[in-house]
Amino acid sequence: MDQVSEALREMAGRFAELASKASTPEREVTGTPGWSIVDVLGHVSCVPSRYRELALGRGANPHVADARPSRTGPETGDELIATVTEFGDEPRTMMFDGGQRIRAGRARGTLLGEFVVHGYDIARTLGQPWPITAAHVPMIMDGLTQVIPGWVNAMRSGGHTATYEYRLRGFKRYVFRFDSGTLTVDPAETGPIDVCLSIEPVTALLLNYGRIGPVRPALSGQVLAWGRKPWLAPGFSRRFLPA
Repeated sequence: MDQVSEALREMAGRFAELASKASTPEREVTGTPGWSIVDVLGHVSCVPSRYRELALGRGANPHVADARPSRTGPETGDELIATVTEFGDEPRTMMFDGGQRIRAGRARGTLLGEFVVHGYDIARTLGQPWPITAAHVPMIMDGLTQVIPGWVNAMRSGGHTATYEYRLRGFKRYVFRFDSGTLTVDPAETGPIDVCLSIEPVTALLLNYGRIGPVRPALSGQVLAWGRKPWLAPGFSRRFLPA
């Protein structure tokens, strides 16, 4: 079992354990306005099997990137872990939200993000601890970077042209190039870099998913920015649709 599969199995188990502590399932969840705990549990529990169906060329995906799939009743914890373990490393592509075709193996990163971030939301609502493992963040980012061009917010990025170097501290570097609002990730030719960002991994994850704002991380040094146009840095995460 590779590192991503191990991380998925771990987080599926943690998510199932967290779900068992939800004694008030009707409470609204921090981070997903309008959704109760049971709504989020149902959504996350159906995601692994939905991903597998898409990888096998079956199932349906939203044509609009930020449309939410239907919420169904949750699987049991054991079934959820079994589904995640089965998803595996098949070398195939699949259709994904927003009508994009992506690599199924790397999609496991976005699946990991579902467990980590929605678990964070529920844990905050319940007042439970939810430590996030920094090493999981680059796995999630590898999944996000192949789908994020379909998640560009046209209202906030229309006509935007700039190149961002995004350094996940201690792990990886990515380049995001906007050309009149169209995003390319890690282009062959980057051209001049307009702004460099160095971000602590867990902070990067919560910023990317819209769970925290940019001001406090910048003041605390969790986010550093420099380059020709450093003023672009605070608005980077807001150029994408909310997850």
